Amino acid sequence: MEQRVDELYNNMSQAERVAQWRSVYISKLFTPEGKIDEAKCKELIPDGIGHISQFAMDLGKTPDEQRDMVAQLQNWLIENTPNHIPALVHEEALSGVNALDATVYPQQIGMACSFNTELAEKKTQLTSTALRGMGGLLALSPMVDVVRNPSFNRLEESYGEDAYLSAAMGVAFVKGLQHNGNLHEGIAGCTKHFLGYGGGGDANEKELMEEILLPHEAIIRTAGSQVVMTGYHAINDTKCVANKWLQQDLLRKYVGFDGMMVSDYGSIQQVGDSLSDLDRCVAAMNAGNEVDFPNGDTYAYLPEALKKGLVDEATLEKAVKHVLMLKAKLGMLDNSAPLYREGHLDFDTKEERETSYRLATQSIVMLKNDTLASQNVAILPLNADKLSKIGGKVLLTGPNANSMWAMAGDYTFQAMHYFWVHKEESPLHPKYVFLKEGMEQKMPKGGSLTYSRGCDWTDEPETVMEVGGDPRVAAQKKIDERMVDSHETANWDEALKMAQECDIIVAAMGENVMLSGENRDRTKMSLPGRQEEYVNALVATGKPVVLVVFGGRAQVISDVAKKCAAVIQAWYPGEEGGNAVADILYGNLSPSGKLCVSYPAVEIHEPICYNYGLEGDNRIAWPFGFGLSYASFDYSNLTMDKQVATNAEAINLSVEVKNTGNVDADEVVQIYVSPLDRSAKLKPIQLQGFARVSLKAGEKQTVKLRLFPEQFGYYANGQWNIDPGRYMVKVAASSQDIRQEQELVLTGKQHTKKLRDHYLSEVVK
Repeated sequence: MEQRVDELYNNMSQAERVAQWRSVYISKLFTPEGKIDEAKCKELIPDGIGHISQFAMDLGKTPDEQRDMVAQLQNWLIENTPNHIPALVHEEALSGVNALDATVYPQQIGMACSFNTELAEKKTQLTSTALRGMGGLLALSPMVDVVRNPSFNRLEESYGEDAYLSAAMGVAFVKGLQHNGNLHEGIAGCTKHFLGYGGGGDANEKELMEEILLPHEAIIRTAGSQVVMTGYHAINDTKCVANKWLQQDLLRKYVGFDGMMVSDYGSIQQVGDSLSDLDRCVAAMNAGNEVDFPNGDTYAYLPEALKKGLVDEATLEKAVKHVLMLKAKLGMLDNSAPLYREGHLDFDTKEERETSYRLATQSIVMLKNDTLASQNVAILPLNADKLSKIGGKVLLTGPNANSMWAMAGDYTFQAMHYFWVHKEESPLHPKYVFLKEGMEQKMPKGGSLTYSRGCDWTDEPETVMEVGGDPRVAAQKKIDERMVDSHETANWDEALKMAQECDIIVAAMGENVMLSGENRDRTKMSLPGRQEEYVNALVATGKPVVLVVFGGRAQVISDVAKKCAAVIQAWYPGEEGGNAVADILYGNLSPSGKLCVSYPAVEIHEPICYNYGLEGDNRIAWPFGFGLSYASFDYSNLTMDKQVATNAEAINLSVEVKNTGNVDADEVVQIYVSPLDRSAKLKPIQLQGFARVSLKAGEKQTVKLRLFPEQFGYYANGQWNIDPGRYMVKVAASSQDIRQEQELVLTGKQHTKKLRDHYLSEVVK
């Protein structure tokens, strides 16, 4: 493969080489009727083109139509450019393919709460198959920023506040995308944003290297991620895209990354306010960035930079070969290269919908479930027996009760088109199941459902345009002037009257596509608009209220939650969200999601994380790892190696978990590590493993894991260090609910290594 790339590079003119660093939107090369415009191609890409930017979002056509356009373009490139090199077509794939008709899975913040890496890997394997069929060969996903500021507008794209959980879910994501290294069938993954865009870029060296870097390092070294994207922000006063220390010293020399480096959209143009485009081009290229997204406008100055000696030929060669090598790995340089799939493309298949549904049910977190004093039973689930006792008339109300925007997070096709193109897509491509539909279809015997919207998300705009980030936002109508049209009348008085006549109220509240997401900053974290006032009015009717919160981050609901009978955090659960929430409410499934964030009780606009030592902190309403179930679980018989050398192979652990409830349910067994020696250089508590286990009522299982000494180590003096000493290994139901614990002694001398060999514990089947 290297020989093939070398030969190809040597046959290319300088213009062809430069073209491999650039990108273009596919619509610029086609007529409005979807036919390739050969005149435009000859004008814009006579020497070929390295990349095609966000083709599915750009085109907005059916999968078959989009594939046909990709096929036309690739055929033109192969037949009409000097070395016949096809373009690397990319798209977003955070919650499925960012395309019309594609399956919409739960947003990342919810996925993390599932603690289900196996299902997460299956999801991205399905996603990659769908995207490759359309002609997409690179996904600009996943985002693995460790986000510890509860108000960050892009928190929904992340896996939350914990580095270990982010690494585990990110590794699963990329393994699925890349079909476990079989890139002739899978597609390339891209970890972003390097490094610390979601927070932590300004952390001290220890936290930066041990935690903020961890997801990227683990994904690159254990899943073989092929592409890395830098962030819009600066580290040490230098923009990441032009930061030589970040890209070369840290990423390539320390981590050992040997893939392709790409810019975030328009980030090179933000390098140095006073610099010329030539200067920006030189700064980014010499720092190590290799591809200029989305249009390659700044890298158009590369020939001038080369001519003036501002960039040397060795830099050009290395970068172009990284692009060509990725194309070779994907099979794009082969004869009869598999660039797309022939025939009709079947999107949103039964298997994909079932996977989306299962992930949605496992991402939903039950935060509260009070006992009804009159019946001496918990309010949830609302099964037939419960409804017969408390009355079967259920009122569903709230702005997220009957809306696609309760289900679709940012970077879904529907959200992207609404934000960027100002077009509201149909909720039928794919079919979204709203909560109202799900509750109607699944209503238990003896129950009935009435509906009134009651209130809107907000009566006035609550978001402002973020400074920085994607520069395309500047061309949009200002975000603080835009709101979502519900297409429904919200009649406050009508809903309250209906509440008086019902037996129980389900209030679906929270955010929507314009209230959270990239470049959408809210100044507060409470429920938007008058939603809290509305829920208080519902509570005042004296009827039990079940609060269901949708959105891209934890919202400050502590005051209103105290008055509600039950609280469920549903996040953005995807196309099957209505069915998933309904099945949880009605008890067809037990909730099993566990929080991937420390859920704030008050407004917090600074980094927080359970591993800072938040136990007893009254700013936190519910701790990391928390989540209620309709069952109960007993942990017993923790067995673990008690003494292990610092250079040992592994640490064996097993614990028995029993479902002591009367319903089948899943439990997420969490493993935490705490140092016991005062001199230890570890944080007070740190997640270092987890296992999801399904248990029938009354069933007991033994959960076995292998931990590794590196998980007790720390970064110092440019290396990874494992010190002898005493540690407590904790088996828990949450970061503050420790069920079993045992002391572990690491013996021998300090053991050091440049890099960890093991990043994640292993579940023993």
